[in-house]
Amino acid sequence: MPDWLIYIAYAILVFGVLVLVHEMGHFAVAKLVGVLVYEFSIGFGPRLVGFRRGETAYNLRVFPLGGFVRMAGMDPEEDRRESGETKDTKDIKENNPADYAAVAVAPERSFANKTVLQRMAIIAAGPVMNFALAVVLFAVIIWVSGVPVNKINQVIPDRPAAEVGIKPGDTITRIDTQRVNTWEDILQIIHASPEKELQIEVQRDQETRVFEVKPEKDPETQWGLIGITPQTRKPGVFESLKQGSVKTYEMLSLTFVFIGKMISKEMPVELSGPVRITYELGKAAEMGFIFLVNIAGFLSLQIGLFNLLPIPALDGSRLVFLGWEGIRGTPVDQAKENFIHMVGLMFLLFIMVVITYQDIVQMFS
Repeated sequence: MPDWLIYIAYAILVFGVLVLVHEMGHFAVAKLVGVLVYEFSIGFGPRLVGFRRGETAYNLRVFPLGGFVRMAGMDPEEDRRESGETKDTKDIKENNPADYAAVAVAPERSFANKTVLQRMAIIAAGPVMNFALAVVLFAVIIWVSGVPVNKINQVIPDRPAAEVGIKPGDTITRIDTQRVNTWEDILQIIHASPEKELQIEVQRDQETRVFEVKPEKDPETQWGLIGITPQTRKPGVFESLKQGSVKTYEMLSLTFVFIGKMISKEMPVELSGPVRITYELGKAAEMGFIFLVNIAGFLSLQIGLFNLLPIPALDGSRLVFLGWEGIRGTPVDQAKENFIHMVGLMFLLFIMVVITYQDIVQMFS
């Protein structure tokens, strides 16, 4: 099977899971507060397969780069088209056709008639589920790989640590005057000290030893490296989830740092589209399960964050409209809001086409 076909398969699998979790957030909270859901769909475009259970149709569509949950009360015309298929309006349709023409869905089942907080909860649930998925995926990596400890597992030959006599089994307790409690503390100091002499204190067989080590500079990252790897311990489920939450927060913070640097032009603006992401997912899968899960967690985090941006057609924009409604006490005209979201969707599709073109050009060049 060609590599590109395998890459596409991995991309569909990962994107499918990320979209499923996101849309499940919207769907679950909508059902919880009593909103009628017409359709739960993964993908866009023509329907491939699907089934109906109760009042909701569940569909899989051709293009797996998104999904949607169609709810009553978000588009009056859609409500009128769907109303013949819902049990809530059957009595109105049969007994009072005039009322049925104006009221296409039972008021208590309409998204539009829920409180502002209930509607905000429905909209926010999608991104929140992506953040939760990131926590779970990072926790799986930590649970499988283990948590690094200060004891050295391997010393790479002909690297700075090996040259001064540091050995596997040594436990690093201090670097210069700073006591280190975690492997992250050790990495932070060493990475920040390329070609700078450090005094590394270790415990070896109940004996304290001090070595003077000068980390070499990595040509790609510019980090200091001395050529050691840590031993690990197996964490429990709850500790893994805690560590997964910490990693999610750290990666989210790092994302904001990068965004700030791009805005201030300290870093070039680099955006990746479906083609580039498919390639990266395929490469990660070739490296192993852990790498694929790690990039899936990163993508889930980015999807959650991206959807909270106040760009029309995204969840963040809908939250802005609902917040404005909560402040002034009356909703924005639904037709106008839908038009704004449609324009936003067209803009996002245009940007995606441009980014995809750039990805293809860069990959072939």
